[in-house]
Amino acid sequence: MDNNLQKIFSQIEQIQDDFEKQIQAADSTEAVEKIRIEFLGKKGHVQSLFPYLGRLDPKDRPLLGAKLNELKNSIKDAIEKRLQEFKSKRKPIEFFDPTLPGKAVPIGGIHPLMQVLDEIKQIFVGMGFRIEDGPEIETDYYNFEALNIPADHPSRDMHDTFYLTDQYLLRTHTSPVQIRTMQKQIPPIRMIAPGRCFRKDTPDATHSPIFHQVEGLCVDKGVSFADLKGVIQAFAQKLFGKGIKVRFRPSFFPFTEPSAEYDFSCIFCKGAGCRVCKNTGWLEISGAGMVDPAVFRYVDYDPDVYSGYAFGMGVERIAMLKYQVNDIRIFFENDLRFLEQF
Repeated sequence: MDNNLQKIFSQIEQIQDDFEKQIQAADSTEAVEKIRIEFLGKKGHVQSLFPYLGRLDPKDRPLLGAKLNELKNSIKDAIEKRLQEFKSKRKPIEFFDPTLPGKAVPIGGIHPLMQVLDEIKQIFVGMGFRIEDGPEIETDYYNFEALNIPADHPSRDMHDTFYLTDQYLLRTHTSPVQIRTMQKQIPPIRMIAPGRCFRKDTPDATHSPIFHQVEGLCVDKGVSFADLKGVIQAFAQKLFGKGIKVRFRPSFFPFTEPSAEYDFSCIFCKGAGCRVCKNTGWLEISGAGMVDPAVFRYVDYDPDVYSGYAFGMGVERIAMLKYQVNDIRIFFENDLRFLEQF
């Protein structure tokens, strides 16, 4: 036998071996189709051998032709057999009745925290407040210094802060948005800043290292503490009903003077005293006060001309009261048994 013919026969055996390995490893009809193209396509391995027929001695051509046809038919048969194996494994098509009602597709919903946050936004927008936004990664200047909290101020002890670098940190409140807004525009300003905040709190029933706040700011000529009380009272009645009462208690915050903490009358016992309000009839909400003149100087507002009030509230705290949830952690656990109730 001619040496060239022997080499071609060796190639045929190699192609046959490669094909058998691939066809046995094929795990889908798509994989079988790729193998068919690779071996039987116009530019496939088998077709690439046919040009050798014209280069052989005439007496050897019938031998090669018969061998190539045998290879081609063998591959075709093996492919067909493999496809039949896949077809036999398919489940029979069940009878489908198009007149039957369709199956309900589970859909998602708005998270209860976001529901409460949307309601808070709607209430304040209805009272003429604009929604402002700011970065969650803040500078030390906006998060502390411009809010009258210099580096050596003892009030920094109130914040256990996530520092990223010496100058950048995860904001501990949304108050920096108030500074950024005042830098961009002149009074009158009437805004709220909803958003996510971060503190190094150990998670428990009432604390979380990630939480949501809504802080408000109003700056204009002649703004008084009475305006602040009126806004908080109107918000409380809109959110919890007309029977809700609000009280203010003296407190201290470095960015407001005078400062106060405000409480809502207990929505569970209507102020009579119960376990939730520790028999006081009141539920603590958050802090508020008149903007400290020192803060105005950081944004080039004249404190002799303008005055303003600021307030804040925790969205989780409001949601816990509204939905009677006694553990803040459940808002972040993604338990469908809880979430599907909303």
